[in-house]
Amino acid sequence: MKIGLLASEQGLYSHKRLKEAATTRGHQFRIINLMECFVKISSTKPQIYYRSGEIINDLDVVIPRISPPITFFGTAVLRQFEMLGVYPLNNSMSVLRARDKLRSLQILAKNRIPMPVTGFANSPQDTEGVINAVGGAPLVIKLVEGTAGVGVVLAETKSAATSVISAFKQLNANILAQEYIKESAGRDIRCFVLGDKVIASMERIAAEGEFRANYSLGANVKPIQVTNKEENLAIKAAKAIGLEIAGVDLLRSSNGTLVLEINASPGLEGIEKAAKLDIASKIIEYAENNAKPYNKKNTA
Repeated sequence: MKIGLLASEQGLYSHKRLKEAATTRGHQFRIINLMECFVKISSTKPQIYYRSGEIINDLDVVIPRISPPITFFGTAVLRQFEMLGVYPLNNSMSVLRARDKLRSLQILAKNRIPMPVTGFANSPQDTEGVINAVGGAPLVIKLVEGTAGVGVVLAETKSAATSVISAFKQLNANILAQEYIKESAGRDIRCFVLGDKVIASMERIAAEGEFRANYSLGANVKPIQVTNKEENLAIKAAKAIGLEIAGVDLLRSSNGTLVLEINASPGLEGIEKAAKLDIASKIIEYAENNAKPYNKKNTA
């Protein structure tokens, strides 16, 4: 197969591992720099071009690894590949849903998936109401389109929360206020969902002085055995968003396990380290098993 990885950076661990796994299994693999692509939208002959003048029209699979700043453009290019009948490991709509925290939480709520109580408002005049709606301080404040722990603040008091919300609003940022799960205390569980299975899971423990348990922020990771109920919860959450590959973050609370967040481009370094599994090869194998039926269906 010919596999393209859609990204704006080549040197990341996850990208290197996917390339290694694909070539080892005998596939042609290339990293396509999204920032050097442009598209021709046509009802008769849609095309994707590289800045060099090359027409990219021979791929069987695309793996989107779209960074947050280029979500709009990146998903537009991904949609163009879908129009050409190329199998996407996560389609454009599911990536957009996952990237928008507000939208994804509303989808989870509609599907009765347990999660921390969350508030959203447009006007600073509603700040006190939102804070009260999520149970008061301490609470977590998040940028709607943040990722990897960026734009996530723990406000320990009501006055601190009011100040943080006010500062974000002055920057015209869309934010969420979310119930703080005290029992988790800087710990969460990342389940790596592939298709209809959780293929690996790890516990992430925040670095000293940090409440965010992101591997990219220095969190320690270790393998953890999740329950059948937690596995099913992670799979249900990924399916609700429409993702085939997902990093589903869970919190164990006094009221049961909650879905904290869903990532459409989960990193491989932490989970491969913790689980001691070749996750990259499992992703390529999954593409092998699903691309041909998709390509046949969409080019018939």
